[in-house]
Amino acid sequence: MNRTDSGVNLPALRSHNAALVLDLLRAAGDAGISRLELAERTGLTPQAVSKITARLRAEGTATEAGRRASTGGKPRTVLKLVPSAAHALGLHLDRDELTAVLVDLAGALVAVRTVPLDFGAGHDTVVETAAAQAGALIGGRRVLGAGVASPGPLDHHTGVLHRVTGFPQWNGFPLRDALAARLGLPVALDKDTNAAALGLALRGPADSFAYLHLGSGLGAGLVLGGALVRGSRTGAGEFGHQTILLGGPACGCGARGCIEALCLSAVARGDIAAAARFLGVGAANLVALLDIDRVLLGGRTVASAPDGFVRGVRAVLEERARRSGDARPIPVAVAPGGPHAVAEGAARMILGPVFGHGRVGAAGAEAR
Repeated sequence: MNRTDSGVNLPALRSHNAALVLDLLRAAGDAGISRLELAERTGLTPQAVSKITARLRAEGTATEAGRRASTGGKPRTVLKLVPSAAHALGLHLDRDELTAVLVDLAGALVAVRTVPLDFGAGHDTVVETAAAQAGALIGGRRVLGAGVASPGPLDHHTGVLHRVTGFPQWNGFPLRDALAARLGLPVALDKDTNAAALGLALRGPADSFAYLHLGSGLGAGLVLGGALVRGSRTGAGEFGHQTILLGGPACGCGARGCIEALCLSAVARGDIAAAARFLGVGAANLVALLDIDRVLLGGRTVASAPDGFVRGVRAVLEERARRSGDARPIPVAVAPGGPHAVAEGAARMILGPVFGHGRVGAAGAEAR
């Protein structure tokens, strides 16, 4: 398979006004929403709403969901989203594993594949593995694009990786463009922690939180006031490489005493309590710097002992709250979303703009 031939570019999905309408259809669910309500909530004229919904229906993205009694006159026809009209791919490239998911327009998980991956095997091998898993999921379905979550650091704007910890050979590789050319789909690339945080931000309250991901490495996704913070160079959230113990164990980044090295060393010797306290120290630093509302924990290593990590991080934050006189310690919890949270967050990099939830950098063949 040289290219996936299932990409689509539904014309109505390009419009800002259509995005407003689609978002309301998505939120309404199976109950649907009337054209009059759409006009009232979007501020568009009834004529404009009628034109947009006619296009959406013609493309199969919206359909009638019955009729609803009105306060006067004839019953109103209500419309609803057709989730199966289009899909998005999400790819999580971990250092030793690849998870690929396919989600529908409503963000529901349709299919998932997880296979071993050697991130050090070389560019071509990783790209081919990702393309093969993507192709196996698509199966002739309409796909809007692929969101890709990779270890960082990287440049979100250009889609180019930098010196990934432990894998310096990736420095300067245009992963986004390479995958776009191979898949024949638009591709958006971001750090794995940012992808997960974006997915959490889109499904949860518009607050400020830190998503701390401890798996084969350690990083953070930061959401402030409901908006994902990447930084001008996509450098925000390089959380794992804070030095908190001078002269501590060597880290793959070349420094010593990084939180990542301390956490992973503690996990390797079976001391989850110590790993959790190291993670808690880093979380406390973020709370002090950013005044965030909550801390969410994720990643395979956290999933192996969720209660221990939550207890340990929470204990450090409670200590900090007592010292500062704050009667309300920052809540700590395991992030929702389960084992596919990063890959599903990556897919939402494609779905988000469809519903008017920000724009992400994407490159690739024009979807067909």
